[in-house]
Amino acid sequence: MSDHLEDLPLFPLHAVLFPFERLQLHIFESRYCDMVKTCLDYDAPFGVVLIRHGEEVNDTPEPFLVGTACRIEQVHNYPDGRMHISVLGERRFRIRRLDESNPYLVGQTEPVTEADYKNTARIIALSSRLAETFGILITGMLSRPDFNIDVQLPDDPMMRSFLVARFLNLENPIKQRLLECTDTEQRLAELIPLVEQQIIESNAQVVQKLTPEAMAEWITPN
Repeated sequence: MSDHLEDLPLFPLHAVLFPFERLQLHIFESRYCDMVKTCLDYDAPFGVVLIRHGEEVNDTPEPFLVGTACRIEQVHNYPDGRMHISVLGERRFRIRRLDESNPYLVGQTEPVTEADYKNTARIIALSSRLAETFGILITGMLSRPDFNIDVQLPDDPMMRSFLVARFLNLENPIKQRLLECTDTEQRLAELIPLVEQQIIESNAQVVQKLTPEAMAEWITPN
């Protein structure tokens, strides 16, 4: 355990937030509106954690112990006090202790860091295969004959794995496992068959077709 624990306000959700992922949140409970205002006042992050037991609203749910700290990028305030915010996932953390003395949960947390890795032949091969299969998936889902699709992913294998994971239609327990994994090679290896399965589902029209506008962050049409 780290000698220094960071106090981090927590927002439990029935969703997993990955590093480098953007998330839109509608805030209406007064406790979370207060939390967001405090974070804005101090330019501080808060943590998004998947709920293990309990509900998002009018409850103090039990969270999984690994989540993602996020930074508030945009805020829209409604006259009745509600808020709509856009956040960006930055870094993972592990909860060591929970403080329930506030209206919202506060976690005493330590960083979760990726194991050191080098671009070995296997990691390069896995990363390339993931990019290839993900490109096939996106091209099939867009299904636009008037577009040549160039799917652009970061070169860094860790970033690439999280960016692909955030897009896939996965159950929360699988997403949580990928979030908690600190081995880049293992995460890449787990993602490839998941992408391949979604290619099969997409070809069977199980996955909803996407528009180029919905994928503007991912693709460059030529």
